[in-house]
Amino acid sequence: MRRPEKFAEALREEIAEVVGFELNDPRVTSVTVTEVVVAGDLRDAKVFVFILGTDQEVNDALKTLRNASGFVRQQVAMNLNLRHAPHLHFVRDTAEENASRIGEILDDLQRKGEFDKEPESED
Repeated sequence: MRRPEKFAEALREEIAEVVGFELNDPRVTSVTVTEVVVAGDLRDAKVFVFILGTDQEVNDALKTLRNASGFVRQQVAMNLNLRHAPHLHFVRDTAEENASRIGEILDDLQRKGEFDKEPESED
C-alpha cells in the first residue's frame, strides 16, 4: 500500500472516531465515514460519508460536518501527531443508495417478467 493510501486509511479511521465520539451534535449520529481520498501533496482530503435519514436530515448532517471541518481537522492532527493535517472536504457518498436503487429496479423487472436472473443457455 502506497503512502497516500495508508495515510488516507489512517485519516478515515480517525475522522470516524472524531465524528462519532467527539462531535456532540445529534445531527451527525447517523454518519458513517466510508472513504477518504487524499491529494498527492497530502494537503487536501475528500471525506466520503454515508448519511442515513431523510433528505433534510442528510443536508443538515452534511452542513454540520462542513461547518465542523476545522474542529475535526484540529482533532485529527492532534490525535495522529500531525504537524499539518489536510483540509477536509466532506462529500456525500451515494454508492450504497445507488446500489440499493439498482437492486430495486432489477427486482421490479423480475416481478414484471422482463428480467430473468438465470441467463438462458444457448445450445
